[in-house]
Amino acid sequence: MDEIDADTGNIFEKLDAWLDGFLRLLPNIAVALVVLVAAIGIAWLLARLTRSRAAARDRQSLGEVASALIKWGIILVGGMLAVSIIAPSVKPGDILAGLGVGSVAIGFAFKDILQNMLAGILILLRQPFQVGDQIVSGGHEGTVEKIETRATFLKTYDGTRVVIPNSDIYTNAVVVKTAFDAIRSEYDIGVGCNDSWEDAKRLILEAASECEGVLKDPAPEVIPIAMADFSNNIRLRWWTKSDRSTVIHTFGRVIEAVYVNLDDNGIDMPYPTSVVLWHDQTEETDGDRRKQREGWPAGKADVPRKARSVESGESRAE
Repeated sequence: MDEIDADTGNIFEKLDAWLDGFLRLLPNIAVALVVLVAAIGIAWLLARLTRSRAAARDRQSLGEVASALIKWGIILVGGMLAVSIIAPSVKPGDILAGLGVGSVAIGFAFKDILQNMLAGILILLRQPFQVGDQIVSGGHEGTVEKIETRATFLKTYDGTRVVIPNSDIYTNAVVVKTAFDAIRSEYDIGVGCNDSWEDAKRLILEAASECEGVLKDPAPEVIPIAMADFSNNIRLRWWTKSDRSTVIHTFGRVIEAVYVNLDDNGIDMPYPTSVVLWHDQTEETDGDRRKQREGWPAGKADVPRKARSVESGESRAE
């Protein structure tokens, strides 16, 4: 059986060389740690300062994103400096070049995430809407809870949460319901064709103006818009505060008040009606357009061909 000779002397020489190298690098390692700790401290201070400045301007979401970018950017720079201090042969440019090559692969792998992040930053900078606004986006409507770099969080009116990617919001139309203090609502009211336009308009305006939540300026208005099949249509328009709760509750009060006021004052609010004419085909005048009939046009033409053929057939049968 062959014996394996272990060269213990060579092993100890290598360990001794590694230890000597580590001891020679100790000052560099200490300086690198100081640089890294200093970078972390500066990053923390600048991030905190950024958040406080953003909060003072009522832009907390932007402050959170900006502070995170500043913090990790400074820590990254501090880390590269620490590596170059420990290993002087490694230059910061080499590290950046390596990061540049890696960032291309990362960009392809996380394209959607980076796209949403960029869209989130642009939304926070341009502020088309803010936290607390009520918006409509992609068929979803609700109150903005939070704006992050990846997505915007909506709380719908029925108490659910919708997470919408920022790229969808930034590249598509968004309706901001609470962009202004006041918003207009409208409703079409049909009144009887024989009722007075002026009386109906006056009664509608009186009812709407007295409702809680309807703004005095701009004042409510009524506009005749159509002489329909069974009614004369009047459009009522009024203004309220723009939040959803005020809009929907005021809408209900206005519709109820208008109905009661019109009904109490004898203004008809007709239902759809239709006229049905029953045609008795056993009569002698059936199909004879030379004789006037209810609901049928009178004319000078002869009896239609079908009716003539029926009459001639009856004559032959007789």
